[in-house]
Amino acid sequence: MMDDQIKEKILKVAADLDNDLEKMNIDTLLTYFSKDCEIEMLGITLTGISGVRKWLSWFFKSFSTIKFEPIIIMVEGDVFFEEFYIHGVTQNNKKLTGKIAEILVYENYKIKNLRLYFDRLNFADASITGFLEKKIVNFIKNKSLKDLK
Repeated sequence: MMDDQIKEKILKVAADLDNDLEKMNIDTLLTYFSKDCEIEMLGITLTGISGVRKWLSWFFKSFSTIKFEPIIIMVEGDVFFEEFYIHGVTQNNKKLTGKIAEILVYENYKIKNLRLYFDRLNFADASITGFLEKKIVNFIKNKSLKDLK
């Protein structure tokens, strides 16, 4: 296959992945990953299909609905990069919009490696409900931005 055809196929597979993520069907989503894949995020690495299942269960437990809005997409060889907004409603009915960057490395059009980069405090803020939890997250946010404001 020529490079342009590979790029188009990766773009199609990645778009299908996003569409199926929005539908939140774990069994369908597992088919996008190679059996020996790795997911890296928040300083941890999950491996294999059991790792994918663990990540998806964790992710879907937080949201009742999600929608992705691409900002920039690039493909180089078997590597797909995307920066996007996630718009979601949490299980406790809070709206969340956050920016995420992802790198997908494909092998035979299956995801071999997925790396996700996002602000965990943005997601924590949307998922917490207690007064003390809110105070702690706001304190950390304000402290981390000290001298930038």
